[in-house]
Amino acid sequence: MADDTEDVELDFADDEQERARRGAVMRHPLASFFHLFFRVVAIIAYLLCDWISKNFASCFVLIITLLSFDFWSVKNVSGRLLVGLRWWNQIDEDGRSLWVFEAKKTPSSNTGTEAEERIFWLGLIVCPLIWTFFFFTSLFDLKIKWLCLVVASISLQGANLYGYLRCKAAGQDGRPPASHSFPGQHLLQRPDIIFGIL
Repeated sequence: MADDTEDVELDFADDEQERARRGAVMRHPLASFFHLFFRVVAIIAYLLCDWISKNFASCFVLIITLLSFDFWSVKNVSGRLLVGLRWWNQIDEDGRSLWVFEAKKTPSSNTGTEAEERIFWLGLIVCPLIWTFFFFTSLFDLKIKWLCLVVASISLQGANLYGYLRCKAAGQDGRPPASHSFPGQHLLQRPDIIFGIL
């Protein structure tokens, strides 16, 4: 009985590199830590502000500062390091504001491991859901000043979530990085519409 199989040369170098990349639990532990740190501390501060301090202004400033640090660190550091995604706004020569969403085509040695990707996406999705829950509790308890804080929190975290979902979608389409207009951008470019409503 003759064997009809061919000799096939197998290249295991790519598989070994991918296995090594997946095997490393944390390639960017500091970025992973700060990806969650500012978000979690802001939520804890919101929950404990009534017990710790009766001064709403100091609580507001503390939470917005934490969420601003979170916005900056997620947009500029952890998104690039952990998942290879980034987004930004640029102004073209005509003065139009364009939003750019970008994803790395192939994972490199600089991007995070699977565990770090899970940390990134869980933090990015779960925290805005928690702030949405806080929105409804503030609304039903008629705590208007806390409602303003929660809306600002949802806006900061929702912007990052929206940006990274658009980056992920652009990366899966296989298209080159493209510029897109931000939803509602036409309202910002035409202030007479906003002031006409008021």
